[in-house]
Amino acid sequence: MLRAFELFVAARYLRAKRREAVLGVITVISVAGVAAGVMALVIALAINNGFRSTLERTLLGATPHVVLLEKEPGEGIADWKPLSDKLRALPGVISVAPALYGKVFLAGPQQSAEATLKGVLPEAVEWRHAMKEGSLDRLREADTVVLGAPLARRTGMTLNSWITVVSPQGELTPLGPRALQVRFRVVGIIESGFYDLDNSYAITSLENAQRLFSLGDVANAIELRVAVTGDAPAIAKAAEAAAGPKLGATHWMEQNRQLLGALNMEKTVSLVTISLIQLVAALNILTALVMAVMEKRRDIAVLMSMGARRSQIARIFVMQGLIIGAAGVVLGLIAGYSLSWCAGYYQWFPLDEEIYSVAYVPFEARPADSLWISAVALGVSLLATLYPARSASRIEPVETLRYE
Repeated sequence: MLRAFELFVAARYLRAKRREAVLGVITVISVAGVAAGVMALVIALAINNGFRSTLERTLLGATPHVVLLEKEPGEGIADWKPLSDKLRALPGVISVAPALYGKVFLAGPQQSAEATLKGVLPEAVEWRHAMKEGSLDRLREADTVVLGAPLARRTGMTLNSWITVVSPQGELTPLGPRALQVRFRVVGIIESGFYDLDNSYAITSLENAQRLFSLGDVANAIELRVAVTGDAPAIAKAAEAAAGPKLGATHWMEQNRQLLGALNMEKTVSLVTISLIQLVAALNILTALVMAVMEKRRDIAVLMSMGARRSQIARIFVMQGLIIGAAGVVLGLIAGYSLSWCAGYYQWFPLDEEIYSVAYVPFEARPADSLWISAVALGVSLLATLYPARSASRIEPVETLRYE
């Protein structure tokens, strides 16, 4: 009942016509300041979450979670078959597949380009979801290749066209090493969503890659996919221990450490910078409440003479500040989540894929973020009310009524 009284008085003070028009303007500015801070935090977090989720989704969809490689360059991993069976038995491992990587030169009708040729088992390819044209099953045929969409555009290749693949490793002849040229049929175009990969990768069967690089039945990498991507570091250690001293393991977090670190730093800087808006809003609330106390000195004195306790008077102004903060939080959340959804759905902000690896600014506003954003905004608003509330509770009713 007592708290209802304090809330009622606080609400009446906010709705009442003021003798000082500037006080009403400051109150509106305070609400707008809190709303702007909350909206900015929601949008900043939505952008950061969107970039992180998009990059992780495209990376994890197009690259392995854990990779075993030779510590010293050699003739390749000859025992990849029994080793794959051994790794497949590790807890948390979904699939294990060999791969053979090598640099090649693609000579197309439009222009030539350097590319990374990846030899895989056709049944183990994880990029089926990224197929734009053609079929990965045709990699079982001899001399066939699947190109990333940007790479195909650069070289002028289309589905079922022929492209010349040049291997610098080539073959050994009596006159020395000679680059090996093989014509491959393009049987598929992929677009994983990660520009750097699509622009540089060509995929063929493991057998085709071994023949092009003049190698036997070997691989130079064994790739693992895991059930929980966060477990990749632990599984990488287990895989390295199982593989023996000649092979080392790396995982997707380590390979993309700079990118993930940059996203974390950007998130921290954004939060610190945008939080300054909340401090400005808190100063506005502080100003509005100080002026309200000065305007309502006579009312406060009357309430205290009628039996209102000093703690009740203090809570009136605390609640007044929290009402301002709560109104700003509600407006800010509505504006922030609405703008984030529209910007993501309608792709308002296009990007250069060659620089950012994504076609537009992704927005992912998470509902859980609204909880701590609201808590921070209300906490700052509460702190701004402490001094005016304390000043109001110290008013002496006798002295005030005597001179007013």
